[in-house]
Amino acid sequence: MLEFALAAAAAIALWWASTGVIIYLDGLPVSTFRWSMLGGSLLALVAIWGLADSSTQATPAGAYIAFTCGLIAWGWQTMSFYMGYITGPRKTPCPPGLTGLQHFLAAASTNVSHEAAIVAGALVIGTLTADAPNQFGLWTYLVLWWMHLSGKLNVYFGVPNLSEEFIPEHLGYLRSYMSKRPMNLLFPVSVTISTVVTAWLAMVAASHPAGSFEAIGYTLLATMMALAVLEHWLLVLPLPAMALWNWSLTSRTQWPDTVPAKLPSAPGGPHARSVCPRSA
Repeated sequence: MLEFALAAAAAIALWWASTGVIIYLDGLPVSTFRWSMLGGSLLALVAIWGLADSSTQATPAGAYIAFTCGLIAWGWQTMSFYMGYITGPRKTPCPPGLTGLQHFLAAASTNVSHEAAIVAGALVIGTLTADAPNQFGLWTYLVLWWMHLSGKLNVYFGVPNLSEEFIPEHLGYLRSYMSKRPMNLLFPVSVTISTVVTAWLAMVAASHPAGSFEAIGYTLLATMMALAVLEHWLLVLPLPAMALWNWSLTSRTQWPDTVPAKLPSAPGGPHARSVCPRSA
């Protein structure tokens, strides 16, 4: 039982810390972004190598390495969006009067390049780990993609809590695409799917000997899916969820040229919801 708890704790700690670090770096002056992205890119290259190397290691250590490298690869995608390097062709507020498909296309054009980069990342990881026994790195990346995509669509269709305070000022044009709504029809579907997958992963993990490669890997994935369920509920429940990362906002008060903005966050935490929601 201890091995399961340690794996879950490791997943939560890595997710929480990586989210906070990205928020902190995004709050620094724009002049620092090139260095942050350079460091992040070098780390991402190491992670890609780690994913390829660990894919042949069907061991508990291999599961941890693959999970960590998948998380780092996803973190690079998040940094590239929030620092404004890979977003989309539209970098202006939403034109007034747009509704329906036109509004969706306008919102999508603010981050379509980001979405394409995510797909490219998945293809690279999938190619490098194809037919290997350790697929937990790829699945970690895909779980984070699900958290991102599901959260993004739910925010687009409307939720009460947008966690606006964690988006940097240079993405301020996203404010014009935002709205708050009590609920949307996609939300219960997203929560149900995430809950069912979480339960299935937990059962698969429990069906293997504690501390084994499979038990560790599936526990890591189950924990990330459980965090996806939690993040979905935090979109609608009146809880101060973002207090978890208040420490990371200190960078925005330490530098005179960095001003906090009112925009939606993106998970797993900021890793999940880089999105322009639908206007009311």
